[in-house]
Parts: sequence; structure tokens; C-alpha cells
Amino acid sequence: MTRSLPDLVIEPVVRLALTEDLGRCGDVTAQACIPEDARMTAQFRARQDGVMAGGAVVRIACQMMDPKARVDVRVSDGADIAKGDVLVEVEGSARGLLAAERTALNILGRMCGIATQTRAYVRAVAGAPAKIADTRKTTPGLRALEKHAVACGGGINHRFGLDDAILIKDNHVAVCGGVGQAVRAAKAFAPHLMKVEVEVDGLDQLDEAIAEQPDVIMLDNFNLTDMAEAVARVKASGIKLVLEASGGVNLDTVAGIAATGVDVISVGALTHSVIQLDIGLDAV
Repeated sequence: MTRSLPDLVIEPVVRLALTEDLGRCGDVTAQACIPEDARMTAQFRARQDGVMAGGAVVRIACQMMDPKARVDVRVSDGADIAKGDVLVEVEGSARGLLAAERTALNILGRMCGIATQTRAYVRAVAGAPAKIADTRKTTPGLRALEKHAVACGGGINHRFGLDDAILIKDNHVAVCGGVGQAVRAAKAFAPHLMKVEVEVDGLDQLDEAIAEQPDVIMLDNFNLTDMAEAVARVKASGIKLVLEASGGVNLDTVAGIAATGVDVISVGALTHSVIQLDIGLDAV
């Protein structure tokens, strides 16, 4: 069951997008062509197969422009959708709904695209223990919505920001003077609920990292042979930790990566290279 995204998280994003679209004096086309008291019923309809994510965005966008609008979200986030499916039906002020149309479609289409792409990765590793995770390579201002869409597609969320976990990357290691020094400093700093992850770029750094027992080790751009060796070394150590694979992951390579036995595969492409799902709004 997909977690819901609170309205308080969605509202500022939608408000900013509506403000950008409405400009200095609102939807002049609607003002010119449509009577102020005109009403309409319309449907947000999928024009291709995919995965639903973002029904609440449509509701909030429409009701910001017409607080009395009726919004019937017919498909739950995380559900598979087929071309032609009615995702949301709305009824209300014609001017208000048309002003909300593009903002709602832009965000809904992007979220559904992310959920759809994530579902493809999850299905590609079916049968392996690895989970598909996102990264912080998100659109500025849209991170919460994009990460929600990943969860709708069956993926898991990595860090939401710089403050919820320690992730030691190559530049941290360089400044600290080594993997071991960096992990020791991080573990001394971290409170009991904060996890420590360290990125390694080779098997030599892996051994140094295992010795310090972080919560997670990220294998950065490892080839499949070295990745499988890394899994074997962690098992042989008897130390319980999570192995995460990252770098160069795509739908052609993800199954092979999962087959090495890693626990998590993080994929920046889930959010930074997404193709928007084609969704339209049709008056009925």
C-alpha cells in the first residue's frame, strides 16, 4: 500500500506552479471567451499505459482555482493504468478548471512518468532481493512529489536531503584522508537513529570500509565481477550491513546488477531522465 502525501506538502508546490502560470492578470483566454458563471465537467484521461501517481495534486490544483469544485479521483496512487482510463473527473467553474489544467497536467504527467519508469525497474529485478531506490537527483522544488512517485512505482526512497542520513562520498573521503577516517568520524558524530553510509570506488576501499562497520556501503560504478566479489567479501566478514550499487544503472543493466546479490540499487534516472506520461484533460 502506497503512503499518502500530505496536502501541506503538495500545496506550496502547486501554488507556486499556478502563480507562475497565471502571471500578472490570470487566464486572459478564459476571461475573454468564457462567461464568468460557466460550469464544466472534464476528465483527466490516460493516453498511454502506465502507473498512477499524483491524484491529490489534481484535486488541490482544481480546488485552489475553484474551492467548490467537485474532484473525483478514480484511480489510487500506485495502481496500473491503461490507455483510455479516466484518472480523475472534475466539475466546477469553467474558468477555474481551465486555469488549473496545465499545472495539474504538468505535475500529474511527471509523477505518473516517474512511477511508470520505477515500476519497469522493479519488474526488471523481480526474483532478486535487490530493492530499487531513488537519489537526490530530483527537480528542485519537486523532490517530495517525485520521491512519492517513486514509491508509487514500487521503489524505495533514499535520503530526502542532506540532514536525514550521513552519506560519505569520494570528496568527503579525500578531505578526511581516507575511508576509515571518514567512517570513524561519522560514527562518532551520528546520533543513535542516524545511519552512516560510505561510498567506495574499488575493492581496496571496500575492505577498509567493512572493517569500520558502517550501516551501508555504496559500490560506486563497480563492474559486475567486482560487485559479486564485494558481496562475497561482506558475507565472509560476518558483518551485517547493506550493500548498495550505484552508477551507470539502466534498464539494460539493472537485472545483471541485481543478480550479484546486492541489497539496493540506486537509480538517478528514475527522476532525472523521466519521460512524462501522456495524460489529457477532456471536457465531457
